[in-house]
Amino acid sequence: MQFTFKHTNINVLDIEKSLAFYEEALGLTVQRRFSTPDFTIAFLGDGASAHELEVTCLHGRCEPYDLEDNEIHIAFGVADMEAAKKKHKEMGCVAYENHDMGIYFIEDPDGYWMEIVPE
Repeated sequence: MQFTFKHTNINVLDIEKSLAFYEEALGLTVQRRFSTPDFTIAFLGDGASAHELEVTCLHGRCEPYDLEDNEIHIAFGVADMEAAKKKHKEMGCVAYENHDMGIYFIEDPDGYWMEIVPE
């Protein structure tokens, strides 16, 4: 039996703010989107891989999600680390830099960390 990797889900408070962040910060665009009276879901993709980020907004939720110590994160590779870091610093979303490893993390509007690594 073989499984295929499909998507990773995160819950957000403001879907429009989150979609704008992921498009500006990481170039992810909405591949498909649907809503019910209880929630809105958007699947974001990079156009290169089959893996998607599922962004879910539960309607009526106002309190931030408890993300603990951000030990769970999603990693994105980029060819030009310096250009990416410059952009993310201009956006004000760099949360942590690990100079020894040559990586850094950005933080989305809901406090989720995304690891940026060289290709």
